[in-house]
Amino acid sequence: AERTPLHLSERLSAATGAQVWLKREDLQPVRSYKVRGAYNLLVQLDAQQRASGAVCASAGNHGQGVALAGARLGIRTRVYLPRTTPRQKRERIAALGGDWVQVRLTGDTYDEAATAALEDVAQSGAVFVPAFDDPATIAGQGTVVREVLQQLGREPDLLVVPVGGGGLLAGTLSWTLERSPGVCVVGVEPAGAASMQAALAAGAPVPLPSLDGFVDGAAVRQVGVHTHAVAARAGAHVVSVGEGRLCTEMLALYQTEGIIAEPAGALATAALGDVVPVTPGSTVVCVLSGGNNDVSRYAEVVERSLVHEGLKHYFLVESPQEPGALRRFLDEVLGPDDDITRFEYVKRNNRETGPALVGVELASRKDLPGLLARFAASPVRAEQLLPGTPLYSFVS
Repeated sequence: AERTPLHLSERLSAATGAQVWLKREDLQPVRSYKVRGAYNLLVQLDAQQRASGAVCASAGNHGQGVALAGARLGIRTRVYLPRTTPRQKRERIAALGGDWVQVRLTGDTYDEAATAALEDVAQSGAVFVPAFDDPATIAGQGTVVREVLQQLGREPDLLVVPVGGGGLLAGTLSWTLERSPGVCVVGVEPAGAASMQAALAAGAPVPLPSLDGFVDGAAVRQVGVHTHAVAARAGAHVVSVGEGRLCTEMLALYQTEGIIAEPAGALATAALGDVVPVTPGSTVVCVLSGGNNDVSRYAEVVERSLVHEGLKHYFLVESPQEPGALRRFLDEVLGPDDDITRFEYVKRNNRETGPALVGVELASRKDLPGLLARFAASPVRAEQLLPGTPLYSFVS
């Protein structure tokens, strides 16, 4: 692992009134902090263990860390990935590991990939490299905190870290509890994969009944025994951020600071303010954990952000099937700054009306009441599709 920069964020500092620093783990050779834990475990293997090779399961970033560490240490590795892993991460693992790594796709979630990896270990005798639930991995992730304190030259008041399986959180808490107990540590999970909060509430790691895989770097159904134990012992404070807010922060990082963050990488900064209160004048450090984002996902990121900001809305419209009817309807309903971003119309034979799907982007969320009022006053029947409903999932 390399020593990564600590950058002052003028945007977040101005927004919070605090001094907000970003620990740029996206600038690691593997674009993620995960290489820290992987290298720390592999470097401790003896000659016999190294000859047996190493196996891991990963949502992408851990696999890159294992591949790079294995190649540098001369250890052959096999990386098991869910089939849903972005292509960019799969190709990156192969490039980093070169001839020393084999990439194997199996299952649709991290947990299914982990099961396959453990079966491999049982049959081959290779060393398993946990993504988060191992003391050596946890200790390696904790080196982030050591660097932060060295670079900052003082203790921050608040240290915010992303949480998936809990390795970075556990490593951070282990370090601060022993050496910097005055630092407040907050972990941030995706709302659709809040497995650490579930474990803390239950008193033990428990599987989530459902899992949203959008934040692929932190989509873990069940946290580890070791990571939970550290978090529970420390009385960890863990919160969650919705995917829409996360997407808005990803765009802000890119547009303002030129940082390409993956969804998990933006968890810490996305929580500042609304979810994690910040004291003006305080010193805050957010770990920007990774930048392995497939650019093809940005269309979805923009869509989720617009919906979260209240700027994107969808409607089902029943319009008379006569020439010019839809045009008249849209002219009457849309405001001067409203933009049609999607329009799908199906003409029906032997029917007086035909259905149309209309996507509207507003200039301001304050324009929505006026738009809805004009819809209500129109003779054409229209139904707004609301986020979270089954029908909405087909259009967004």
